[in-house]
Formats: sequence, structure tokens, C-alpha cells
Amino acid sequence: MSTTVDTPDERPGISAARARDVVDALRRGTVPHQGLGLFAVGLDRFAQALDDDLATVARGGSAFHALRGEYGSGKTFFARWLAERAKRRGLAVSEVQISETETPLHRLETVYRRLTERLTTATHPPSALRAVVDSWFYALEEEVLGAGEAEEDDDVGLGRAVDELMERRLADVARTTPAFSAALRGYRDAVAAGDGARAEALIAWLGGQKSVAAAAKRAAGVRGDLDHFGALGFLQGLLTVLRDCGHPGLLLVLDEVETLQRVRGDVREKSLNALRQFLDEIDAGRFPGLFLVITGTPAFYDGQQGVQRLAPLAQRLATDFTTDPRFDSPRAVQLRLSGFDLASLGELGRKVREVYAATATNPERVALRADDAYLDELARAVTGSLGGRAGIAPRLYLRKLVADVLDRVDTFDDFDPRRHYTLTVRSAELDEVERNAATSAGDVELELP
Repeated sequence: MSTTVDTPDERPGISAARARDVVDALRRGTVPHQGLGLFAVGLDRFAQALDDDLATVARGGSAFHALRGEYGSGKTFFARWLAERAKRRGLAVSEVQISETETPLHRLETVYRRLTERLTTATHPPSALRAVVDSWFYALEEEVLGAGEAEEDDDVGLGRAVDELMERRLADVARTTPAFSAALRGYRDAVAAGDGARAEALIAWLGGQKSVAAAAKRAAGVRGDLDHFGALGFLQGLLTVLRDCGHPGLLLVLDEVETLQRVRGDVREKSLNALRQFLDEIDAGRFPGLFLVITGTPAFYDGQQGVQRLAPLAQRLATDFTTDPRFDSPRAVQLRLSGFDLASLGELGRKVREVYAATATNPERVALRADDAYLDELARAVTGSLGGRAGIAPRLYLRKLVADVLDRVDTFDDFDPRRHYTLTVRSAELDEVERNAATSAGDVELELP
């Protein structure tokens, strides 16, 4: 069973374990999976509107937003920050990266499979699918016993009553996707019989996995593999299971949807239409408890190789961005992330320094040697190495700050970053966008004060 925390904000104070996870991820140049509220910059303006959306989803409604931002504007950070808020309200979360080869959007069965592989809750890491299903059956048994419909020592009567309750809960799903409830029933029978292999196979099948043993499927009365049309039915069933076992909804993030611009024309058309279909089903109320978020670049939303290629989808996502970004509505369908400038980079550095201090051996020395002025100097140097493009600098800036500066200050009592450190940016440590920006600024192997 899940636990819902009423307060949506980060709790005061920083645990050493959480701070260490954050610092380790930044040292590697990746976005942490937790603790993002500790150093979020510029997201406060979205918090209340998104908390209202989460509350709507928890009451059985649904929500949708499209994040819009250039590379480095913080789309992945935003999505994981939102995921933390969702988990604190008891929701399950899944983050799926769309890609042409591994997770094509026009094949919803693949999207569903990735969803279940990455399904997580506040108490269970990916994949949380089996833990969720086990919690659901436990909740059904408790409900049956609480209603006096069976005795605890009557295995046959209890099993029959749980099956009947399960069928009632999944009635809407069974009308279109009867295999979902059949596989759940088969899984429960396998667990009761102590047949671990069959139980694992049926959980895999419920998760959309291929190559599941035919014998396990036959025993449960299901056939074949999940297809594109069945995927939405399975998602509907999963939402029902989540709700009944204490998770009032699911935050599903489809990241990097802009990759659709690089696929073949016919695949792009199918993918855009699949997204339109998905949004229509959400609007129609088919998925109570679903909060869908997609991320993409402005070119994806505005260009002819993206959303604009399908007029009905463009109409659903239409948002006016001709006004001053300061007055963007946080309740709009599209949410614009403006990215970082030098001032916000410095603020980001100060927040990360505070998190780092929670893990440091010598936190006073860290605060003294890497003072506010130095953090601003480093932000200017990193931005300069990337052709002045502050918007794409956060990843590299934080990696340099943690790995090259704060670690050394904390370790060596005589290390002074102003005297003993020169920023060096090498091609091997840059991703493609950063490398292009650094190349445009000159030689990519740079040494900057």
C-alpha cells in the first residue's frame, strides 16, 4: 500500500544519503532521479498549477501537458521534479524515452512495455509492476474479509470472492480487453499453486513482454502478444489496479518526442496520429488517474516535420507564445521552459553547493573557497567555452563544479580554485549539442580562466 504525503514540497533539511545521490549524478553529468527539489531553479511559477493537476488526477480525473524547450532548458529535469511531487502524493511514475528504434511512438504496445519496465512508486524501484499487482490482490482480499464475504481460513471461498470482486473492478476493461483480467486471474492461481515460473511469465505478459512461454499463456487462457490496439486497454487496466492498491494515479512522461522529426515520413504520420488518438482518449475520460506529459523542442511543436504536420494534433496543442515569457500561463497545454542565463546558472551553482555541503568532510571550506563570486566566474567561463550559450551550459557547469572544484576543495586543504584550477573543456566530455557550440567558439580543446 502506498503512503500519501500531504506536503508537496521538499522537506526541510537534506539527508546525507539523498544529497550523495544527487552529487554523484551531477559528477557523472546526468540528471538525478531524486532530490531535484533541492536545487530546482525557476520552477516555482509552475508548482501550484501542477499540484492542482496532481490533485485532479488523484481524484480520478486526468491531465496533460506538453513541455517545450530547447536543448539544455531543463525538460528532463522538469519531468523528474514533477515525478517527485507525484510520488509524494502517492502516484506511480514512469518515464519513457521515445526513440525510432527502441520505443517508436506509433507502436503503443512498445510504449506500454517500456512504461511497465520503468514503473516506479515512492516505495518500489522499477519495475514495480509485480509489487503493484501483489498489493492489489492483498487489497482485494482485505476488502472481501472486511465485508464478511468469506472467512480467512476458507481458501476456496476467499478465492472465489476475490475473483468476483476482481471481475467487477475490471468490468470496463474486460469489455474491450478481456485478456488483462484473464492473465491476472492466471497469475493469482500460479502464486497460490507455488508455480513461480508461471507467475513470472504471466507478470511479464501483463507488462507487454514478448517471448512469454506458451504453456503459461495457455494455462491462463490468453494467446499471442500484446498489440497496438490492446495496449490502451492494458493501460486502462493498470490504472484500475494502481487505484485499488493505494496509488491514485500514474504520471507518464514521454520524453524526447521530437525524435519523430527524424523518422521516415510514413512512420512520422503514424506516430503523430497515435499521439492524437491517445490525447482524444484522455479527453474522453477513458484513463481516469492518468497524467500524461510529453517533452519536445520548439521545432517539434512549430515545424512542418512535427506537430504542424497533423492539423488536429496541432489544434489540441496550440498555445500562444507571442507574449512576454514572464506572463506564460502555467495552466496552458504547452509549458515553455526558457532555459538558463548567467544569473540563473549562478543561482543553480549556489543551490548545488548547499547540497554538496551536506556530504562534505569540510563544508566550511567548501563555502569559503567556492564562494558566490567564484560560482559566477565559473558560470561565465563555462558559458564562454560553449560560444556564450548559457542555455546549454547547466550540465557541463555542474559537472565541472562538482568534480573539478568542490571535490578538490573538500579533499585538499590547500587547494584554491582561483589559483590552482583552469577550466579545460575537451571534446570527449561533451555531447553533440555542446560539441557543436564549443566548435563554433573555436578549438574545442580549450583552457579558460
